[in-house]
This record gives sequence, C-alpha cells and structure tokens, in this order.
Amino acid sequence: MAAAPPRVVAAFDFDGTLSRRDSLMPFLHRLSGGPAVLRVVLWRLPLILAAGAGWISRGRAKEAVLRGLIAGRRLEEVEPVAERFARHLLGSGMWRPALERLEWHRSRGDAVVIVSASPALYLAPLGRLLGVDAVLATGLEVDPAGRLTGRLSGGNVRGPAKVDRLEAWLGGHPAELWAYGNSGGDRQLLARADHGFRKRWRRLRPVS
Repeated sequence: MAAAPPRVVAAFDFDGTLSRRDSLMPFLHRLSGGPAVLRVVLWRLPLILAAGAGWISRGRAKEAVLRGLIAGRRLEEVEPVAERFARHLLGSGMWRPALERLEWHRSRGDAVVIVSASPALYLAPLGRLLGVDAVLATGLEVDPAGRLTGRLSGGNVRGPAKVDRLEAWLGGHPAELWAYGNSGGDRQLLARADHGFRKRWRRLRPVS
C-alpha cells in the first residue's frame, strides 16, 4: 500500500503579516494606558535600541518592557482585556491579502498555524476566532499566585525558535509546508518552507 501523502501545513507570522502592524504595543496601551507605556518605553529605551542593533536579544528587551507594565497583574484580570483586543484585531487590525490566503488554506483542508513572537495571551483567543489549528506564540510566565511576572515562558518565538516550535508541533510527521512572513525574524521559517512567501510592497511575493 502506498504511503499517505504528507499533510499540508500553512504557517503564518502575525505582526506585519497577518496583521497590518505591530500588535504588542497597542495591546499594552489598551491594558495599561498611554502614559504608562510611554514612561516604561522611555525608561527602557537603551535596551530597546540595543536589541534593535542586535547587541542584546529582543526577548530581553521585551521582558524589560513587560516587567514595567504587567508584572504583578492577575492573569484573570488581564485575560478579558486580551479577549477584547483579539476581537479588535479581527475587526480592524488584519491585513486582508494574508487573511484571504489563510482562508484559502482552510478551504483546502490544510492545517493552519500562527507562529509569532507576540504573546499567546491575545493570539490564542484570536486563533480561536480565526479557526486555526494551533497558535505557537510567546508565552508569559505566571507565578503560583496567578500573577504575571513580566518574564517570558519558553523563550521569545522569533527566528530559529519559530522553526523549533513548528517542528515540535509537527511531532516528526512529514508535511508540505507553506510559510508567510515579513521580516528577518521569519527568515528561518521561510527557508524551512516548501513554499515561502514574504510580504513586500503590500504583496505576498514568493521567496526565491
């Protein structure tokens, strides 16, 4: 008996690919308010600039900002804000061409996965609204008392970590992989794909 063909999996980056722009700062603005976000960003600006220059990891800079804005908050109080933010993103924050490609994959019966460095806190409810098969996003640590610590849980899902998370989800099973991204943080994911597409000039262009 012939072996079954590998299943088809479509992996989408979120910020700037499925979404029209970055989502973390708008979420933190909604959660903590503009003045608080501005104060923490200015306080942590040297780390943010160092991460942009590649001198430190982006995960370290992200934790520095998160500690200043969400550390000590109860998860049960933050989750409703994340749910509302997910609905907001679906209503007005998505980039239509990528969303249409996601729906095309779903209509074919392909497995659809979001692989993102943004927090699973709001991407998981968004994934449920979109009907995707999995959301492989950055986790946020919660202490035994149910409070967010501001630290990442399992690392920042960017660059090689995107491929690692996807491979773990595939569990060693073969798959024909379609991947969609827009930045250097997606380079390894696009290189892993059988069919890679990068967002450039408001179009999804095949990666050569």
